[in-house]
Amino acid sequence: MMSATGIRAELKVTGPTDCPVASVSEGDTAGYALSRSMAPNADGAVTEEFVFDDADSVPDEMDQLFDYGDGTVYRFEREGGVGCPCEQVETFGCPVVDVQTRDGALFLTFHAPDVETLRNVVSALREASGSVDVRRLLQSSSDESRDLVLVERGQLTDRQREVLEQAHEMGYFDHPRRANKGEVATELGITTSTFSEHLAMAQKKLMGAILQD
Repeated sequence: MMSATGIRAELKVTGPTDCPVASVSEGDTAGYALSRSMAPNADGAVTEEFVFDDADSVPDEMDQLFDYGDGTVYRFEREGGVGCPCEQVETFGCPVVDVQTRDGALFLTFHAPDVETLRNVVSALREASGSVDVRRLLQSSSDESRDLVLVERGQLTDRQREVLEQAHEMGYFDHPRRANKGEVATELGITTSTFSEHLAMAQKKLMGAILQD
């Protein structure tokens, strides 16, 4: 029997356009999805139910449905279409299993079959919504779940990438080192201080991606 090798991804989409749920949470209000229609109805509308913890900030077009005491269920309809971040994710065959909202952002959780699909989802969301942060990745295995980090090479400038690649090729990161800063800088045709600046900035970007909450 083959082991599961999919990836559980948690993404933060900040300020998605035309998202009524995110707009409600721009203040102190937070909420989470209770249920969502999987497809538009005959009129092209999608029905959603969300639980919000502050009824005062919910717009009139959302109908109050049920009161839990610490949160109220609201039902509303919106126009269906791939402009919705959740629907964009699901066009890649990845059902969204959890949606939460706070501070004007959506927090989406879904399972991707592989890294390539995950990269495509993130790219599509960034193209449509702008700011997308990978909050956490978890890969299943036959033994245990492992934390993964999706590091996008596009965060680095061409020069920073060149510096990293040359330093790695010459063994600068080996222990013990097979090349020092001066040797790598000479090979690149730059000064040692310039090499250090590019390396420090590249490492800062990579560590920021790895250590983000």
